Parts: sequence; C-alpha cells; structure tokens
Amino acid sequence: MAFLSQILVPSSSSVKIFSIIAVIFLSHNVAAVTPATNKTTRAVFTFGDSTMDTGNNDYIISIVKSNFPPYGRDFVGGKPTGRFSNGKVASDFVAEIFGVKKILPAYLDPKLQLQDLLTGVCFASAGSGYDPLTAKLLSVLSLSDQLNLFKEYKSKINAAVGNERTATLLSKSLFVLSIGSNDLALNYFSTPLRSAHYDIPAYTDFLLELASNFFQELYALGARVIGVASMPPIGCVPAQRTLGGGIERACDETENQAAIIFNSKLSALIDSLNKRLPEAQLIYVDIYNPLLSIIQDPAQYDLQWWIKDAVEQELLSSGLCVTKTPRVLATMRPSTYSGMAFIPQKQLTGSSPLQY
Repeated sequence: MAFLSQILVPSSSSVKIFSIIAVIFLSHNVAAVTPATNKTTRAVFTFGDSTMDTGNNDYIISIVKSNFPPYGRDFVGGKPTGRFSNGKVASDFVAEIFGVKKILPAYLDPKLQLQDLLTGVCFASAGSGYDPLTAKLLSVLSLSDQLNLFKEYKSKINAAVGNERTATLLSKSLFVLSIGSNDLALNYFSTPLRSAHYDIPAYTDFLLELASNFFQELYALGARVIGVASMPPIGCVPAQRTLGGGIERACDETENQAAIIFNSKLSALIDSLNKRLPEAQLIYVDIYNPLLSIIQDPAQYDLQWWIKDAVEQELLSSGLCVTKTPRVLATMRPSTYSGMAFIPQKQLTGSSPLQY
C-alpha cells in the first residue's frame, strides 16, 4: 500500500491537470446535442471520478482527498469543498448550463434537504473507474457503489413524493458519467494487477462490459437521457509524459492508443444501446479530440501560457509529489475558467461565454 500512496495518489491528481478544460467540453457538448431536453430538465445526476466528484470523498475513508488548500480557493467562500479543483467541476457546470442550479451537491453531504435531492446530486468519487479494482486500490466508491447510492436516493424520493412523481422526475432528468482515466493511468499502466492478465484490447473489452452493465442498470432504474464522456488523451497529461514520454516528455502514445481503442468501442456500445433500449437517449461526448487539439496547438485557443505553466510545475514534481500538483490546479483563476469556457461554447452553441 505504500507504493500506492507514493505513486498512484499523486498521479490521480496529475491525470486531472487538464480536467477543467475537459469538463467545459463535456458540459457544452451535452448541452449542444440535447437542445430539446434543455428546457425540461428537472434534475441533474452525475457519476464518475474526480472530474465530477463534488465532495463525496470527504465523507468516506480514503487516501484520495482534496479537503485542503489550495483546493477551493476560488470557490464561493474560498475554502476546500472536496472538489478536485480550485473552483467548480463538471457536475456544477452541467447543472448550471441546464438551468437546474449553480452548484450540484455531493449525495453524501449530511446537510442535504429534500429540495436539494429533488433537483439532483452527485454520486461520483475521485479515484474511481469502470474497473472495481481501480476503486479498491484507492479505497473510493466504485461505480457499483455509486449505483447503490442512487438506488438509496430513489427510495428516499419514492417515500417523499411517491413512485409516479419519482418516475417522472427521473425520466425528465439528465444523467452524466465521466470515468475511465484512472483505469488506464492508475491501474493498467501503473500496476501489474490487470496488465499481467489482459492485453489492451482485452482490458478495454472488460471495461466495456462493465460500462454496458452500468448503463442498462441505470436505464432500468428510470434514467433516460445519459451523457457519457469519452476517455481523454491519457498519455498527454504531465505525469504520464514525465514517466513515459522520454527526455522530451512527449505524449505517451501507448496510453493514448489505449484510450482511442476504448473510445471507439464505447461509441459503438452507445449506438447499440440506443437501438436496443426503446426510450434511451445515450449521448457519446468526445473529450479526446478537443483536448488533444488544445494540447497540440494551444496557441489557437490562446492557452499556450497555461499549458506551459502546468507542464513546468508538474515537471518540478515529476508527477509524484502530492504538494505540488494542487498548485498546478490552483493556477487556474476565475478568468481562466471564463476564457476556456468561451472556446467550446462559441464553437458548439454560438452563444455568449459562460462566466465562472
């Protein structure tokens, strides 16, 4: 376990160096491809890893925490909130874009009231993955755990407003999943626990089977509109470039190819499920290509200074120092959020930029 605390935990944060860019693309892609839903969304429910977690890990025993400065320094109140960011995360952006509420609370927050529950909550847990072993390595909520919490949530709402109103609420809500990066970066490519038994095609098949089961269970529980984020270019985050990119710290193409293989299969799975499940609207959200475009040519987005700053600070820590990685995240000021939000919003919706 000492190995995990020294290598995996810092790398988990490192995988999220570009997460704020990813979450903006995620939220705006979902908004762009579901225009009809935008007017009728009753609630937002999110699942996944630290790109979505709004604080659930604060309420479990885990080594994956963000309850210390500088996390949260640009959030309302300037204090850590359990989000792996200096401000908001994807869950918050999605809820705000769909006009539900500005902040999506963590389901495990004991202060939640009924009205909070009726407009949606976050079930995500930083460090999680499709693979239950990924969550077990870091003692976080697995995807099955998150689904069980949703079942508990549904029982509470049934008791409060009745089965019929609950079914209507869920059918008119948006569900979003962003997960998978940790399965590759922290599990497959960092330990022999899966790579000794699976090659990349076989492991991605294994992940797809787990993903398929999750989508079908969520559908059976009443979800109808489900946005699913692809994996990002894992090999291009600073820690992976430090560990596998050679002296020039190039992107690790092996890890990127694994993400591409998974994404291709995920897209096909979503197409298949949309045909098989009569009322389903599963939406594949491409995170990989927009992020890769920014990484390869940040100047076209006027982000070259931000990429340089993030990579240089991560180089100092070699992707292995817990105290350095949050400082990289903390370099993203509110103005940085607004600048990055403008790019995808203008491209995808033609509307004015989202202001943090």
